[in-house]
Amino acid sequence: QVQLVESGGGLVQAGGSLRLSCAASGRICSSDAMAWFRQAPGKERDFVAAINRSGGVTYYADSVKGRFTISRDNAKNTVYLQMNSLKPEDTAVYYCAAGRPVFSINYRYTASYDCWGQGTQVTVSS
Repeated sequence: QVQLVESGGGLVQAGGSLRLSCAASGRICSSDAMAWFRQAPGKERDFVAAINRSGGVTYYADSVKGRFTISRDNAKNTVYLQMNSLKPEDTAVYYCAAGRPVFSINYRYTASYDCWGQGTQVTVSS
């Protein structure tokens, strides 16, 4: 059974930084692409960032572009999300996902990912 385990969430003041990690263990399922999504209370799960298998191509939601950076270490089966200049609206549960999007546009859709972590809470205070 594959597991994706997120870590690094917490409480931070606006303008601060956090680094999320997602480690994959067990059977690696469709990990051509790795991504981060987030879900605030009462809202849908939204795309944040994604990275292809080699790490050479990345995608970002407009709301985080220039502030967040996604990266991966395939030797460690780990993907990271460096979050800088955090805002209160970044508050959410952040989920790591692994999958195999067919086209570039598909990297932004939850349906493209078949493995999900349990989520880690990020809270940004104003």
